Amino acid sequence: MILQDVNRSMECPELVSLTAEIVAAHVSNNSVPTSDLPELIQTVHGALAALDSSTVTAAPPAVAPEQSIADDHLVCLEDGKRLKMLRRHLMIHYNMTPEQYRAKWNLPVDYPMVAPAYAARRRDLAKQIGLGTAANRKRPSA
Repeated sequence: MILQDVNRSMECPELVSLTAEIVAAHVSNNSVPTSDLPELIQTVHGALAALDSSTVTAAPPAVAPEQSIADDHLVCLEDGKRLKMLRRHLMIHYNMTPEQYRAKWNLPVDYPMVAPAYAARRRDLAKQIGLGTAANRKRPSA
């Protein structure tokens, strides 16, 4: 049993380092009999090993990714909320960039962050007021 723990510990030096730091901090602030040290080390190491991120299972998306894009809204895969713009929601609530979101849910690079109808409406408004054309016109001389 102990030999198996030692072999696993050698595979993850960070785990050994964290265990040593925690045990050292505990022993420096509390009186611990020498005979209890091996048990303390084993308990701390076991608790840290249980927190290994590889054992954590990912939560399923709130909706299927194929169903998350509607013409007038997007559905956040994290919480299932309907939104016109996803980028700000992700940053505020999950501290996540669009790239991280796409990577987490295995979405294509061109997955939209704005609802298609909303983007089209904003594009039409921009064209109506002439955004992007001022650079092509000469300014009248004064």
